[in-house]
Amino acid sequence: MENESQEKKKSSSRVFLGGLLLGILFSILAVCVIVIGRYAFISIKNHSTQTSASGSESVINTDTFQKMKTIEDVIDEYYYGEEITTSDIQDGIYKGMLEALNDPYSEYYTKEELEDALNSSKGISYGIGAYVTLNQEMDMAMIAGVMEGTPAEEAGLREGDVIYKVDGEETRGLSVSKVVALVKGKENTTVHLTIYRENEPDFLEKDIVRSKLIETETVYSGILEDTDNIGYLQIREFDAVTVDQFNEAMAELNASGMKALILDLRSNPGGDLSAVVEIARRILPEGLIVYTEEKSGKRTEYTCDGTHEIQIPMVVLVNQYSASASEILAGAIKDYNKGTLIGTTTYGKGIVQRIIRLDDSTAIKLTVSAYFTPSGKNIHGTGIEPDIELEYDYDAYEAEGIDNQVEKAIEILEGKIS
Repeated sequence: MENESQEKKKSSSRVFLGGLLLGILFSILAVCVIVIGRYAFISIKNHSTQTSASGSESVINTDTFQKMKTIEDVIDEYYYGEEITTSDIQDGIYKGMLEALNDPYSEYYTKEELEDALNSSKGISYGIGAYVTLNQEMDMAMIAGVMEGTPAEEAGLREGDVIYKVDGEETRGLSVSKVVALVKGKENTTVHLTIYRENEPDFLEKDIVRSKLIETETVYSGILEDTDNIGYLQIREFDAVTVDQFNEAMAELNASGMKALILDLRSNPGGDLSAVVEIARRILPEGLIVYTEEKSGKRTEYTCDGTHEIQIPMVVLVNQYSASASEILAGAIKDYNKGTLIGTTTYGKGIVQRIIRLDDSTAIKLTVSAYFTPSGKNIHGTGIEPDIELEYDYDAYEAEGIDNQVEKAIEILEGKIS
């Protein structure tokens, strides 16, 4: 049955069976611009050596310790400001080492931040009901999607909104994880966001009450009405819960007599490598899905046996915010010519991060490899070009509820359905 918001749409808009409105952006506050492939465990140990493992001069030496002690003494004697603990200073040192890499995807996690990151990869989060990704051009966090019925939607946040400030603190140069940590907080507390929105004459000021911990619905699907049984399946991110949700959605679509599929990866910021590989195995023919190469030259291949290869026509929708794991799936589908890509060039994140736990329950997230599509392309910094370039028409959707990219996909698929 259609919900009330759908009943208000004009008759020209297309809706899904099951009450889903195309174009609504879903999900909870999470950081998924990364691909986390697996976890590693190491121990913190005291190092007396003056050289690093790579043979270069180590930053851990007598001069470094002496300078740190000098700075600590100066802070103790002269610093006038908010009281800060020894633990805060120590965390700042560790964070600074990762920030020195000039890699927006590598960072140090405190115990609490690690817990948040692991919950996020499991499809669990705690915040306002919005995905957050990185706007590379502005070097600021940006809303990648808003979940229906959440505080973010009630506050009027939209995809593409740039988070300029959180509670008065500017976000330029901060990692997505840091911005997410600022936005998240205890249930029923308020966070104030200063938003930059294109074509608005001034900043937007939003007070948003944080919501409770929930599990993410990462997959939304249905048969499009007024079509010849064309299925629609949207993946909002790739989490541990996504594989089962995808399998259930495909089973329901097939049981409904689906003859063609629109796979929507728009504004999907990525997520778990194992999840996207498992989903690719439900779509692709036998062969390579993706491979990664590490600093040492080690190559790891992820393959498909082809037993579940999709046999119906397919269109994949992408945009400039489709990143990382979503680019792995879109790139493989394009390389195998299993579907037509429609939309705009993707984000261009072709590197992989790993969370490395330390034995004091903290961790570092580090870029450890690059990934390549089956044909050997690394799309980092360039993205994947669609087969059909088509900008999303926001005005048409706002005025009439029409998603022009979906309409184009329907046109393509109806021409292929036998």
